Amino acid sequence: MKWGIGIVVLLVLGLVFHLNLLVYAVYVLGGVLLLGRLLSYAWTENLVARRMAVDDVCEIGDSIRVTVEVENRGRLSVPWVLLEDSMPGAAPYPRRRLEVDGSRVALIRLAPGETETVFEYDVKFLQRGYFQFGPVLVETGDVFGLHRRYRLLTEPQFVLVLPKVLPLQGYNLASRRPIGEIRVAHRLFEDPTRLAGVRLFQQGDPLNRVHWRATARTGQLHSRVYENSRVAGATLLLDYHEESYRGPAGPNSAELAIVTAAALANAVSLQGQQIGLVTNGRDAADRIREEGWQGEFLNRTVARQQAAALVENTRMRPVVVPTRRSSDNFLRILETLARLELTDGMDFSSLVSEACARIPQDATVVAVLSHVTPEMAQSLGEFVRSGFLVTAVVVISGGEILPDWAKPPDWAGILLAQNINFHMVNSEDAVTNLCAQAIIR
Repeated sequence: MKWGIGIVVLLVLGLVFHLNLLVYAVYVLGGVLLLGRLLSYAWTENLVARRMAVDDVCEIGDSIRVTVEVENRGRLSVPWVLLEDSMPGAAPYPRRRLEVDGSRVALIRLAPGETETVFEYDVKFLQRGYFQFGPVLVETGDVFGLHRRYRLLTEPQFVLVLPKVLPLQGYNLASRRPIGEIRVAHRLFEDPTRLAGVRLFQQGDPLNRVHWRATARTGQLHSRVYENSRVAGATLLLDYHEESYRGPAGPNSAELAIVTAAALANAVSLQGQQIGLVTNGRDAADRIREEGWQGEFLNRTVARQQAAALVENTRMRPVVVPTRRSSDNFLRILETLARLELTDGMDFSSLVSEACARIPQDATVVAVLSHVTPEMAQSLGEFVRSGFLVTAVVVISGGEILPDWAKPPDWAGILLAQNINFHMVNSEDAVTNLCAQAIIR
């Protein structure tokens, strides 16, 4: 735009003052600019990039190889093109979560119809997360450097890295200190797959309980009796508000909270119980744009911002995996935990209010917290007063666990005042031994 205004001004001056040489030079300059713009447009328009498929689900410590090819489908040779494979998926994280071995920037020349492998680098995943590779940022222009054009090529590829799943030592259905299960004292929950016996029909028994064989044999109506359901599963209530993870130990505590939730979900799921998750964190998939990765830009900064496409770090609704007993529910929880990011949208008290209607009353509420305030304890106390069994797991990375609880921290008294059992973990070893700890009442 600036070059165009300058050319017009010089052309007017040349014509007004009859400066023929200046007019001729302006014509040449305008022609060069126009030709450069047309060529750069043609070059970028005919470039096609292809990303080689990689595993879309990995575990911590796994490595993948990312390969990108670029093809010139035009009839003109591209004298130079600068390519950069963006990795905006690592941007939201405060700590380094992956290692990259190899270059993600290349300067090449492409002949008509030529295909060249421009990127081939290895990525090792150090922590769980939802990582985005691509799109490819392409820059080219005329040979004089007067005009440049930028374009995004290829759809991005996403890799989900699952969190660690630690076994809980001593997890037992018969434990007097269960984490994920409760003993049902009332005959409210029966297992229709486990027949306990037969009795005489009583008024109010539904017809689907009638035992027809016993009725035919005895001449009197009989009803089936089922065994009581001994355990009821758990709903994990994970606080992932960024205010809860401030300070030097915050990032470690945030990851330890994810590991704790994954270990608890795994232990409950292995027992064949119902399991669910409710959290105020943000699913990383929510911040990923689903379209618009193809485009042209006149500014490199704008192109990079478009490739990153990050949205505001707020969330005003919880992430929910419904509490149910199914073979794939634990995998859904694990994938959700892998994508989870800190957010500053919904605090824990608001989460409890929002989640109350989503949690079945026959499931233990296991709150995974990094710190406890009177407001948070009061919110959990409302669950207790509503008839829920509530257990809190307080995650403080590197914190000291007092073996005799002779001088419990302030947050312990706040939870005890609400009649809430609690555990404390400060490392992955403490997570493994979670069930061996004594629960304070």
